[in-house]
Amino acid sequence: MRKVYRGRDVEVSFDLDICIHIAECLRGDPGVFKLDRRPWVLPDESEPDQVAEIVERCPTGALLYRRLDGGRQEEHPGTKVTPMRNGPLLVTGEIEVRREDGTVETLPRATLCRCGSSKHKPFCDNQHLAINFRAPGEPYKIHLSPVRPKLAEPISKSQDPRRLS
Repeated sequence: MRKVYRGRDVEVSFDLDICIHIAECLRGDPGVFKLDRRPWVLPDESEPDQVAEIVERCPTGALLYRRLDGGRQEEHPGTKVTPMRNGPLLVTGEIEVRREDGTVETLPRATLCRCGSSKHKPFCDNQHLAINFRAPGEPYKIHLSPVRPKLAEPISKSQDPRRLS
């Protein structure tokens, strides 16, 4: 079941049943996404474009957004299926998914089971890890850096946190 977190300019929804805990959201902006508080999603803690960018990093479709400010909505020019090494199929596009209970949902992204062991078919639930599933595919590229807010002025060398002292 999808839970909705409404902000002024953007609404974020979350479906725990299809989340495989890659944690792109948590690495993206801890002001918006933080597990040890309730509610754990606060869309107004960042700019709507940044919230959208972080949500689009979620490979599963567990996180979705809807712009309330007229900003761009998520789009994919066609459907793409990418097998992930030793894991699920990563699908992007306009995906109509029929769940085991017969309900149908349209998602812009999904991770679909390819090991056959998921208890939430057709979605992946990480059972491939438990059964040591092995199959060729692309490695999943995790975003290690958070989304940086756009600055009015460039960062000077003395302000850059990556600068070596």
